[in-house]
Amino acid sequence: MVMGNESKQVWRRLGRVVEPGGGSDWWVSHASYPTVLVGADESVSIFYSVRDADNKSSLARVDIFIDGDRFETGEIRGPLFRPGPRGAFDADGVTVTSLIRRGERLFAYYLGWTIGVHVPFTNFIGLAEMLEDGTLERLNPAPVVGRSRENPFTLGYPWVMEMAGEYRMWFGSHLFWGGSGLEMNHVIKQARSLDGVEWEQMPGVVLPLAGQLDPSEFAVSRPSVLQEANGILSMWYARRNPNYCLGHAVSVNGGKSWQRMDDRVKMEGQPDPWERTEITYPCVFDLKGNRYMLYNGDGYGRTGFGLARLQTSP
Repeated sequence: MVMGNESKQVWRRLGRVVEPGGGSDWWVSHASYPTVLVGADESVSIFYSVRDADNKSSLARVDIFIDGDRFETGEIRGPLFRPGPRGAFDADGVTVTSLIRRGERLFAYYLGWTIGVHVPFTNFIGLAEMLEDGTLERLNPAPVVGRSRENPFTLGYPWVMEMAGEYRMWFGSHLFWGGSGLEMNHVIKQARSLDGVEWEQMPGVVLPLAGQLDPSEFAVSRPSVLQEANGILSMWYARRNPNYCLGHAVSVNGGKSWQRMDDRVKMEGQPDPWERTEITYPCVFDLKGNRYMLYNGDGYGRTGFGLARLQTSP
């Protein structure tokens, strides 16, 4: 199902896919940032972030069969990717948020987490490759998109796609940290690459905060981007004000700038208890002529993630 910039979206909840609590030492809580990989045979794999008893995040995977409004989940596998060594940029956790194929290779772009002393956390963007056994191996022990003049604080939530002969990345970046806690401004910026490995950070903010339209909003993050048949780019993302909710924007100039249309995204029906107060971290994909969204509920992954299907525009 494709949309232009005039379409209103009504998403039907199909239910929770994964509920946290794997009962193992590497998975004590959370199932966050669900990220999809659709195979050439229309198989669907979902990668997501889990936490251990020390609150460090690793990667898990579940394969899922989807037929219209029905879905069935397979066996959960993990950990496929663990935090890096002490002192590394990803020593406190790894969170994959985008997967792309480059020839016979499968690249995974991820947040590397470190817990801060003066700020709650610092994130940078790493790159790993999937091996034949389904685990991931780092291609670089350092970030491939890290701290710079354009992005001096913390950045992450990468979404990568190939377009116009290059690779484009949209990611979240702090404009500043406030005086305490989670006081921040977090916006979406972009980078480009010819090979998906070496990245050039581009100047400017492509998706700013809502400003006067929503003065309480202090973060937009986790972009998920699709290109429509008419060439328009559609982006879904998480908004925080202070609870999480969904946002949507479109670009008619190849992702250089975006028009926000947050009020066009609606969830149908009453929420289940696990998603009562928040819906966040969307990952949108097309399958068998339908459009689906993976998303987290309350507690940004503490209650797991669910699946929704886009209904016909009214």
